[in-house]
Amino acid sequence: MPATLHQTEGTSASGAPVAQYDVAAVNNGKKASLYKGREPIYPRRVHGTFRTLKWWIMGITLTIYYVTPWLRWDRGPYAPNQAVLVDLASRRFYFGPIEIWPQEFFYVAGLLIMAGVGLFLVTSAVGRAWCGYACPQTVWTDLFVWVERLVIGDRNTRIKLDNSPWSAHKIRLKTTVHGIWLLIAVATGGAWIFYFADAPTLIGQFMRGQAAPVAYGTVAVLTFTTYTLGGLMREQVCTYMCPWPRIQAAMMDEHSLTVTYNDWRGEPRSRHRKRGAAEGRVMGDCIDCNACVAVCPTGIDIRDGQQLPCITCALCIDACDDVMNKIGKPRGLISYATLGDYAANTARAATDGAEIARAQQVLPGWREVLRPRVFVYFGLWSLIGVAMLVAVIARDRLDLSVAHDRNPRFVQLSDGSVRNGYTVKVLNMEPTPRTFDFGLVGLPGGLMWSPDFTHDAARRFAVPVEPDSVREFRVFVAADPADLSETPQPFSFRTFDMNGRESSETAAVFEVPQ
Repeated sequence: MPATLHQTEGTSASGAPVAQYDVAAVNNGKKASLYKGREPIYPRRVHGTFRTLKWWIMGITLTIYYVTPWLRWDRGPYAPNQAVLVDLASRRFYFGPIEIWPQEFFYVAGLLIMAGVGLFLVTSAVGRAWCGYACPQTVWTDLFVWVERLVIGDRNTRIKLDNSPWSAHKIRLKTTVHGIWLLIAVATGGAWIFYFADAPTLIGQFMRGQAAPVAYGTVAVLTFTTYTLGGLMREQVCTYMCPWPRIQAAMMDEHSLTVTYNDWRGEPRSRHRKRGAAEGRVMGDCIDCNACVAVCPTGIDIRDGQQLPCITCALCIDACDDVMNKIGKPRGLISYATLGDYAANTARAATDGAEIARAQQVLPGWREVLRPRVFVYFGLWSLIGVAMLVAVIARDRLDLSVAHDRNPRFVQLSDGSVRNGYTVKVLNMEPTPRTFDFGLVGLPGGLMWSPDFTHDAARRFAVPVEPDSVREFRVFVAADPADLSETPQPFSFRTFDMNGRESSETAAVFEVPQ
């Protein structure tokens, strides 16, 4: 929709006119249609506290995503030195000093649960802060809009270009924008695959065409999705595709913070304040400049009340505060507020008048953030985190499993003793080679030997195991049935690190003829 820039009769404190934006909310009830096509949104550049906060969060999150695969962590000569690595080939997950094996995947599940509870915690405390500041869709859309603004210009320039006929100038600008978008999308897909293999090695293979086909397929898919969702669909993902706005609606109450238009102060609106003052009309602080609509990345009008597409990015607060500064009115016409505070301010404005209500405006404080529900979520989140941390610190890096032969279950030897066979697996979960002492516990008179290590019968012998690997071997155990008190006789295999304190013991049984 074409838009032109007008000036209202409202003036700034210095006498300069205030910008008036010819823009309407894309979900305006008068224009809404079930089959209406997407109306392009051209967010205007804005400066302020929340815009600065969004820049910082965008920079930090993008840096974490793109840089993390290149960080190194020395784990010795027997393990990869990439700080964060999901090694699917070796079935390992490395995160700094922590190494997760497939049988320890519950740690990853715990992290996902913590992420979910963390979302509940943030939503209960400060509303849809995740959506407005840290969601990948928000971050990459912000980045794509910044590129578009950098190449073409701000809101009115982009609208004018889109409404102009195709020309060499327009093709050049559009090609540049979409080319940069595609480069960002390729970089996004490329950064993702670096989490699953050594980044310096993989990028060399990728550029030479020697990487696995799945790497090229993954980059292609993520390039397409990043370009489409961040560059073309944008706010439609938040409005129609994402389930989180629907979920969070059930998690917010009258004490949850959200971006609010204080209509008790802003209404009735007037674009002609000088004329209204001369006529003695009652006017609110809102001059109906539409600055809040022009900066909204989802194209809504916050003055229509709470809406599902609102991601509470608070850019409308920055835009409105800037206008209030110019016309000499207090900031906060649009602000973070709770439903309870809004109701209290509305009731006071109705009884005492807007001026008194504005002077005595109820503002959200720490009581709105630190509520029982927030403490419950924080306690649950902390409990899961502490439990996982304790489990990681206390876990053994050694495991022993024993399987008795199914057939034959025993063999009668010529000297009258009985022999049983077992398949043993010793798991070394450290990135260094280790030697374990493997022995019998119980089984009076029992001796054992292994074709892999020793043919001499003994109660124990040494088992060397390579780093991050499983050593499987056969063990034969012989005993005189006359020395046994039970049939079958329970006993245990025990192994311990000869250079450490870790040990593992597994129960077994010794079968003899009835």
